[in-house]
Amino acid sequence: MGNSVLDGRASAVSGDAIITKFYTSAAWIEGRAEAQLEEIAGWTGVQEIATFPDLHPGKYGPVGCAVLADRIFPQLIGNDIGCGMSLFQLDLPVRKLKLEKALRRMRVLGEPASEDQRWRLEDAGLPTDLFAASLGTVGGGNHFCEVLALAEADESTCLDTSRLYLLVHSGSRGFGNAVLEAVPQGAYAGLQEDSDAAQIYLKDQDKAVRWARLNRQVIAERAAEALRADLTLIADAPHNLLARYGDGWLHRKGAAVAKQGFVPLAGSRASPSYLMAPNGHDDALGSLAHGAGRRYDRSSMHGRLRAKKSDIQAMQRTSFGGRILCEDRDLLIEEAPLAYKSAKSVAEDLERTGAAHCVAEFHPLLTFKKTRDGRRS
Repeated sequence: MGNSVLDGRASAVSGDAIITKFYTSAAWIEGRAEAQLEEIAGWTGVQEIATFPDLHPGKYGPVGCAVLADRIFPQLIGNDIGCGMSLFQLDLPVRKLKLEKALRRMRVLGEPASEDQRWRLEDAGLPTDLFAASLGTVGGGNHFCEVLALAEADESTCLDTSRLYLLVHSGSRGFGNAVLEAVPQGAYAGLQEDSDAAQIYLKDQDKAVRWARLNRQVIAERAAEALRADLTLIADAPHNLLARYGDGWLHRKGAAVAKQGFVPLAGSRASPSYLMAPNGHDDALGSLAHGAGRRYDRSSMHGRLRAKKSDIQAMQRTSFGGRILCEDRDLLIEEAPLAYKSAKSVAEDLERTGAAHCVAEFHPLLTFKKTRDGRRS
């Protein structure tokens, strides 16, 4: 079907979409993910695809790609519309972090926000009753809120190595799922922009993107309050969303918006995360990798790791001396570092292919995943 090449180059094949791969032969890419790419390239209306080294199989198509088409495919965005990464700088010095105390205080993220959030929704131009009870909660799966130390940074970033940072990965919780479930039968074959179904989806999708961004902000504010700190936004990059792109529609699934500024690239909970500066490569479709990307699916992880009490306890500590706040045994196993590719290798491939360059490296100190009673999205 589509034409596939390495190192950020592509040539068109008549009647099929162009696939540009921003990864090299050194990347860990599952064959099933590339087969999904080829399938999507043959869909009617699909014109171009940019794919990145965090590529891995998804439910309706691979995660880690941007798909340009002349129509709208809601399934390519998926159910967590607006999901993304937000990086914040705290005014709290690294030397003042008391890890055990911070661990106890961060447990608050496993509970609904105590403050009435309706005014926040109103300020964002959203209905005040729009999944208000979920606003400010991380959710489950691969979502997290992480306290980071800045290991090194390019002078161009103006980042302070003495300060702590927050990286928040979350989305639209149950709202995005409701939007996807509401699309009419036959929508997965592609919606024309002027159809009633497309117009409804576009309006609801936009609300979900705004809700998700607000959710990351509120999560960060709750975490900063728990740490007795103030925060400043460095970068916010959603990676599940639909946007107008030229005369077509760009579907980003696990592909971060990379039009300007910096893009966070999340590692696994026990490995570094990075801050990338996009190079503006024409074939990248204004997008970039958003994280390490899964190496093994969730179900297979239960057969790859031992689950004795001592093993679970070991999973709650990191090689950087950090701690993991996650009391869900299954989630600890499914999200173990082994489940993910090397974020360093992903960053290096982005540099090799000319998609972006790395400007900062962060090390995890405290990762909030889920408390025992926390709700899972």
